[in-house]
Amino acid sequence: MTPFLPRLHAFLFALLAQCLPFLSTPALAAGALDEIRQSGVIRMGYLPSAPPFSFEQGGAPAGYSVQLCEAVARDMGKHLNKPLRIQWVQLTQQNRLAAVQEGRVHVECGTTTWTLSRQERVDFSLMTFIDGGTVLVQADSQTMNLKDLAGKRIGAVPGTTTAAKLERALEQRRIDAQVVPVNSPDHGLAMLSSGQLDGYASDRLILLSLGLTTEGAKKLRLLDEDFSVEPYALALPRNDPDLRLAVNRGLARLFRDGAIEGVFDRWFSLLGEPSVLLAALYYLQGIPE
Repeated sequence: MTPFLPRLHAFLFALLAQCLPFLSTPALAAGALDEIRQSGVIRMGYLPSAPPFSFEQGGAPAGYSVQLCEAVARDMGKHLNKPLRIQWVQLTQQNRLAAVQEGRVHVECGTTTWTLSRQERVDFSLMTFIDGGTVLVQADSQTMNLKDLAGKRIGAVPGTTTAAKLERALEQRRIDAQVVPVNSPDHGLAMLSSGQLDGYASDRLILLSLGLTTEGAKKLRLLDEDFSVEPYALALPRNDPDLRLAVNRGLARLFRDGAIEGVFDRWFSLLGEPSVLLAALYYLQGIPE
């Protein structure tokens, strides 16, 4: 063996030793779908108090977004030839994106609006719903539009697109109202009912659901206008196209075969038929296999 070969072997060994830590980093590790395949478990996050999309019913997760995620898990299990068990993880509106980023959940099944700034942190599935932000007020108040809340107190959950868009709408329209942070929809509703707030801002269907399921609902009503458009989607880890494809395959099947109609009816039957915009969303996202 020439003197050159031992030196070459030593160099290659040193190079390999330097590369091994990088080969084992999360960026180059196996994707979430491989982890799910091996364990037979998919971790899905839900919100405990965002009806009718994501909430607890009889101690278990329930709602429109939760049912969509259950259908996705079943479809994913069929393609993996392995039934999957869902491990539900309770999240808050404040920590839901961090939970996806940090790998505590594979899919977030709540009321997350797809925005470009959020897409810097997480990825998103096909859109699952489309809604608009508005304000819930006391029925006997003279408040009809956002401008009528000048000088008033409006509750909103910090860190949500509702809070950010409400602030922007107030600024753009030069409405001097105070945005008061609340911990959850239930907290906001309680403060509104007790007179600590003059309005509580959230997405229209969430507010409608709260009004329908809350004692004293006849004393509450919604403003006549929306101040934002909120396209919902399931939040997913970034840089994991295989997981995104698996989730989108399950959603597209629901849209394509019409099963989404039954899901909508189960959670929104009291609110009538899907809007033209929502029906179009379902139709356009029934992507062929």
